[in-house]
This record gives sequence, C-alpha cells and structure tokens, in this order.
Amino acid sequence: MKRILRRSSLYVATAVLATAAMVPAPARAAGMLIADGGFGGVLEIEEHTADVTINNGVVVTHVTQVFRNTEDRQVEALYLFPVPKAASVANFSMWIGGKEMVGEVLEKKRAREIYNSYKKQRRDPGLLEQVDYKNFEMRIFPIGPQAEQKVQITYYQELDFDHDWATYVYPLSTAPRSGLDAQTQGKFGLTLHVKSQIPIKKLESPSHGEDFVVVRHSDSYYEASLETDGGDLNRDIVLAYHATRPHTGIDVITSNQSGDDGYFQLTLTAGEELAEAYTGMDYVFLLDISGSMARDGKLRISRNSIDAFIGELGTEDRFELITFNVVPNTLFNQLQPVTEHSQAEAVEFLRSQQGRGGTVLRPAMATAYKYGDPDRPLNVVILSDGMTEQSERRELLESIQTRPSGARVFCIGVGNEVNRPLLSQLAEEAGGLAAFLSEGDDFSRQAESFRRKLLRPAAADVKITVDGGDVYDVEPKQLPNLYHGMPVRLYGRYRKSGPATARLTAEVNGAPIEQTVSLEFAEVDPANPEIERMWAWLKVNRLLKQADRAGSRSTVIDEIVRLGEQYSIVTEYTSFLVLENDAEYKRWQIERRNLLRLGRDRRAQQQQRVELQRLREQAFTELGPKVEPTAPQPQQVVQNETAVRNVPLQANPTPVSQPPGQSRDVSFSPGVSGGGAFDPISGGIALALAGLGFAARRRRRSNVDDENGEV
Repeated sequence: MKRILRRSSLYVATAVLATAAMVPAPARAAGMLIADGGFGGVLEIEEHTADVTINNGVVVTHVTQVFRNTEDRQVEALYLFPVPKAASVANFSMWIGGKEMVGEVLEKKRAREIYNSYKKQRRDPGLLEQVDYKNFEMRIFPIGPQAEQKVQITYYQELDFDHDWATYVYPLSTAPRSGLDAQTQGKFGLTLHVKSQIPIKKLESPSHGEDFVVVRHSDSYYEASLETDGGDLNRDIVLAYHATRPHTGIDVITSNQSGDDGYFQLTLTAGEELAEAYTGMDYVFLLDISGSMARDGKLRISRNSIDAFIGELGTEDRFELITFNVVPNTLFNQLQPVTEHSQAEAVEFLRSQQGRGGTVLRPAMATAYKYGDPDRPLNVVILSDGMTEQSERRELLESIQTRPSGARVFCIGVGNEVNRPLLSQLAEEAGGLAAFLSEGDDFSRQAESFRRKLLRPAAADVKITVDGGDVYDVEPKQLPNLYHGMPVRLYGRYRKSGPATARLTAEVNGAPIEQTVSLEFAEVDPANPEIERMWAWLKVNRLLKQADRAGSRSTVIDEIVRLGEQYSIVTEYTSFLVLENDAEYKRWQIERRNLLRLGRDRRAQQQQRVELQRLREQAFTELGPKVEPTAPQPQQVVQNETAVRNVPLQANPTPVSQPPGQSRDVSFSPGVSGGGAFDPISGGIALALAGLGFAARRRRRSNVDDENGEV
C-alpha cells in the first residue's frame, strides 16, 4: 500500500463534593487558588509539583501545591482542579497549622447537613464542588494575610494504549473564572516513573519535549523529569511511552488484603504477529464547526488531525469530508480516491471553516450513512467536543442502530472541554473506538496509530470465563472488540486464592478461536491497591449508564452510595467531607474508611518507590569504567562494606511483599480449542485472520453469568 503524503486558625474545614452543570469557559491554569467572596484578588502559586508513577499501565498521580495570600487581609479561596478522563480521585488534603487533614466520602445529603452545621456556628468551612465530570472546585476559608496554604490531591487512572503507545496527560488547562494568572512564582516540577513488564522502547513528551530529561534505567523502567521556576501552567503536559509486545498475551495483577476477598485485573493485548489484510476502506470525516469548537483552539486541533489522518490514507482508500453545525455540508458529495489533488482540496476546505452556530449531529450522521458501500467497510470518523443539543442525545444514540452493514463509528473528542461520556457511548454502541486529543498531542502519530487499528483485524465476541477462584462481579459485563494496539481489560473479585484457569474465546470473520491459560490468584498481595478502586469505579459507571438507559436511577442510588463510601469514590450521590480532627469524625460517627485505605495505598506506593530506586541504582552501576572481576578468595568469609556496595544488584528480584507478575504469551488459532499453559512457550502461533477487520464487529450478548466469571 502506497501512502500519498504525510502532514504533520480554629480551622474547621469541610469539603463537600456535588455535581453541577458544565459551563464551557476559557482555558486557564490548573489547581488555581483565587481570592473570591466578591472581593477579588489572586493568590500566587508558590510551588506546584507532581509525582507520577505508572505501574504496568496503572497510574498514581500525587499533586502538591503551595499558594500564598499576597493581601493584608483574610480571604476566601476558590480552589479549582481538573482530573483526566477515567480517573478516580483517591484523596484530597489540605494542611492546617502544619497538619494534614484527610477526608471521608459520605452520602451527599448527610455531608451537606454536616457542612451547614459548621457554618451556623460561624466555624467557616471549605466547600468542594464537582463542576462537571472532570473538574471540581473547593472553597477554603480563612487564609490569613500573607499566609501560605498547602493542598494535595491524589488520583488513580489506567492508561489507554494506542498501537502500543500509552499516553499520559497531566491536565493543566481547566475552566475557572477569567482573569487568573497562569504562572507559578516559584518551582514547578513533574517527575514521572514508568515501570512495565512489557519492554519499554521509548518515552517522550509531544508537548514539552525540550523541557524534559528522559532517562532509561532498564528495559522495564524509564524516568522523566521537568523542573523550572516561574512555570507556565496554561498548557497540558503530555507524555507517551512505547511498550512493544511481539505476541498476543495476557497480563494479570492482583490485590488482596488478608481476610478479605481479592481483586484482579486481567489485560488481553493483541500482538504484532497479527497479519495485516487490507484492500482499501472508505472514510467519511464529520467535522464539528459549531460555536463551541471556536474556543480553546478546538477547530485548529481538528484541522490538524484530519490533515494528518488524510495524509495516512493509501491509494486503495476513498474519503469524503462533511462539516456540520445545525446543518451538514459536504466537500465532494461523493467518495473520492486519495490523490494529491483531493488531499489539497480537503486542506483548502478545512482552512475555510469557521466555528459558529449550535451543534446538531444527527443530520450529519444520516448523511454519512448514505456513503455506505456493501462491498467495502465504511468508517465514520467524528471530530467534535460532543456539545450537541441535550434534546438530541437519545435520538442520536438510537440512530447508531440504523447504520448500514459494515459501518463503524469512531469518535475523536477535541480539546479539554469535551463531552467524553457521549462520545464514548456513541463509539461503543457502533462497535468503534473513542479517542481524545489535547493541545499537546502529536497529531501525525495519533493519526497513524488510529488508522493502523483499522488496518489490523479485530477479534469480535470476546469472552473470558474463569474457572477456579470463585470469581464474581466482573467488570465490564460486556467486553469490547479486540483491536490491534488497544488492550481489553477485565476487573473482578475472587473469593478463593490459588490456581485458576481462564478460557478465552472470540470470533474472527466468523471463525472461532479459543485458548485456555493458567493463572494464580494471590492469597495476600498488598502491592496493587489501585485496582480495587478501579473495579468499584467501573461498577458505579455501569450502574449509572444502565439506569439512564432505563430512564430512572432510583433503583441504583443505594448501591452507588455504598460503593462510594466504601471505596472513597465521589459521585453525584456522594460527597467528600474533610473535618479538622478525629474527634470531629467520632462526634458525627463517621467511619475512617478513607484514612485506612489511604494508609494502605501509601505503604504500597512506598514499596514501589523502593523498587524503582533499586532499578535506578542498578542502572548507575553501569556508569564509569568497567572493573575486571578479581579471582574468588574462598578463605574470605566476611566482605567489607565497600565491597558489598560494589556488588551489582540481582537483576529484577521479586519483592517479598509482592507476588511475581503474571505476564505470558498466549496462542489463538481458528478452530482450535484448549492449548497452552500460562508460560512463555505458549506464544508464537499467529492469529489466523482472514479478510478485513471490519467484519469483526461487536455481537450482542446476554445472560451474563457473574458467578462463574464469564463476560
């Protein structure tokens, strides 16, 4: 396939988390404290640091910020902070008189009642409100004249992999009120550690490449560091690492506290051995040019993205470009072959577009469906912020079901203020994918990797059944298609430790494939507590989605509140409450669940830091001149301290407190059942995939059995 071209005081602090409507606003700096209460003024950011650890795709981000009140009066501060998509906020702390205050999650109404009781006593609290699905704000009072205020937030997330690239975005753009300074007065720093069982090939920052120092300590551990004075906090930081798996495989991690049921995360990844079968595809790009796209550079990002995507198309492909606000507008009015002339026309057409009007997507979708050819796959690619009219959303989801045979819908969310839930649901319902672009992304790489997933065959009707371990409550209930470069992840609970067997089945162009592998559920494993909250977060989101489809949430609210309180998850029905000391929590009979969980999390994170430090020191032993080994001296029983320090550390030892990682190749072969043990020699047999990947579409499944672990 030939490519045409490429473009490229008594301080009682109470925090209550509630939900409000999303109001788009100009992008500003993240984690900003501003003086509010109608008096105006801005608090300076004295220090902003982020410590990020990525452990096999699961991220823990600690953000610490110090603000200073530059005025000679007490002020009320408004703290604003964004979190990434699919992230679970684990803790929010602030320091009063040098003491960290840790909060608890409560049912929303009760939290509000406790909050109001402090206000009546004029013991002024802090108020934390969620302003949409990724931003929240917290009011803090009082901050004394010329005083400093320290705050810290911790959140967990799992990274999306895109053609073996995992992208981490540290969101510095949010939507507070206008007039905020986007600079730190002192230190701004971010340190990122990446550890992976799959060999890491590269770590880079598309957004701040010139500012980061990247260090390779080993194939399994990379580090990146950025530090500056007077840092600009008005632009997202994007880091991406490339981890290559040569063969299709499974990775399993567990979390189990003694005396309780365990948790697991199972990841299925398609490997490079997948054969590429390609005879051309049709693409219809739908570009949102409504008024909301005119803000924050969204339209410019979209132009660059489509330009890069078209540059990746081959001579076998055809494409059309449709813009829409309240009405659609076509470029060619037919599918055009990919030539230099048609590409140039597309570029000129894109440059002429301006953002204005409202957003009505359904007519544009209906127009795109008209381009369906029964002999070729049709890929409808939507670039939008998803800010469509509220009244249209149900009709829009219904229209997905009327798409022509062989058509898939792919949604690319543009910018930082984007309706992720809607775009993700559209893609999910249509058997496609959703991706999200930030200002700092590498558009050419994103376009190449996104299209390569379309070229690679996808396994449909993926099911995983676990025998042994007494597995239950698996999430998600329905697994998506398996795309090349985009792993499928499964979370669940288990009651019994010990050996178990996982059976994987799928269909590729109608041909069944099956493989069984052995795995081990740990009796005690404190090393990965983050997957517990991820499991609960997925369950909460599934319950909300199911309730919305049914038209009522009344049947799920109690369970959502229970999960929120138990796992410290803020939802529309739970809030985060921070009190001054333990005596206040006892007075209100509030269990310290989050305090206990936070302690476990921090111990596990410290173990990770120790392991990363060991890998770093091991890499340092390779620096400098090589010292020839001396002949062994059997008579010497006690080594001196210097000699011990010079002995190279054992390669990749397993910490006592952490079971060995389960990461092996697996074999899929059409029509063949049973097979490999969970060991390295089971890999190497390619997925015998025929035809085009478009045939591997999601099949509707029902009668999911939670108790036997089948999804």
